[in-house]
Amino acid sequence: MKVKPKIYLIDVTNRDGVQTSRICLSKLEKTMINLYLNEMGIFQSEFGFPVTRHEKEYLNANLELVEKGALSPIRLEGWIRATREDVRTTFKAVPKIKHLNLSISTSDQMIIHKFKGKLDHSSVIKEMSEAVREALDKGAKGIGVNAEDASRTRMEYLIEFATAAKSAGAERIRYCDTLGCDTPFTIYERIKLLAEAVGMPIEIHCHNDLGLVVANSISGAKAANDAGVDAYINTCVNGMGERAGNADLVSVILAIKYGNGMQEYQLDERVNLKMSWKISKYASYAFGVPIPINQPGVGANAFAHESGIHADGALKDRRNYELYDYEGLGRGEPEIIETGRKITAGEYSGIKGFRNVYERLEIPFKDDAEATKILELVRYANVHNQKPLVDDELKFIATHPDIAQKIFTMMP
Repeated sequence: MKVKPKIYLIDVTNRDGVQTSRICLSKLEKTMINLYLNEMGIFQSEFGFPVTRHEKEYLNANLELVEKGALSPIRLEGWIRATREDVRTTFKAVPKIKHLNLSISTSDQMIIHKFKGKLDHSSVIKEMSEAVREALDKGAKGIGVNAEDASRTRMEYLIEFATAAKSAGAERIRYCDTLGCDTPFTIYERIKLLAEAVGMPIEIHCHNDLGLVVANSISGAKAANDAGVDAYINTCVNGMGERAGNADLVSVILAIKYGNGMQEYQLDERVNLKMSWKISKYASYAFGVPIPINQPGVGANAFAHESGIHADGALKDRRNYELYDYEGLGRGEPEIIETGRKITAGEYSGIKGFRNVYERLEIPFKDDAEATKILELVRYANVHNQKPLVDDELKFIATHPDIAQKIFTMMP
């Protein structure tokens, strides 16, 4: 019996999300996003840039978490340009990395007006193929090849490019709607043609410039599955990303699980929708960007009813006006806000108040020496984040102090 193709999620918050103008994440915050994505059952996190020097300690530290089993079974994948130089730099800086996405532009617009004669259509394919083989030789286990600006790339050339990537040893081709110019109709047609011609899994990377990012992502995944191959949708928590953003992680899951006509398509069974509220709230705090009140699933108004007819109907039977259950997204529990005395752990904390904070979290220290070591790390973490730490960050530092120290380390 033929195995039915699936839809997997590759979250790119820590790569494309952090490229959102005017905002950033600390290395600790990126690590927490990886931990939450793992808990949510996401297949892979594009966790950063191996050739960027300030990412080095963070990337290596997170791969240590993989070895310890703290980040498992999620795969951590780095983004680099599809050049042998970037591959060599990557394995020199991050020798234990196993998964990579190699990116190069494929549209006439980019090849002519971006490369400016440095590369032509044939040398783009040659450069990419050599980079894939180099990465495999260096020890990469899983490689995706990005066709940047695929939505504006001539179809026959895109097929030629993807075929060469497959021959070189890539496991996926990433169809990038870099400018967000596709519609659900065009992306379905193009990805169906591509998948049928090449016969390899398709990764779908869409942008929201026309407000179609989730629709395009689902349509692209549907096309890949209809052609008989697995689909990998790129997402960002809360729809962060360059310009108008990427596909919102929670919205994509909801669309696959509850969208009309999607029931015959199989989402990766590890996906845990109940983590939605937790990861969305954390990302909002970390990025410093509020969740819109009308955000699907996690917005303040996602389950709010004011109209008399709607309120009456929802009270009689939630299915009258609610497509899915708020409990299924990890919502519904009361959130306690302390209004009395509050001891916090910050960059100037002393040992007494610090121990009080960890006692509240029910994390004991064997002696003052251990407590002092963790206190020093928490002080650094507050400087690192430039905001108060949340409970899960405090717990992470106490559980993995040596890895936390590496995450806070930067050497210009």
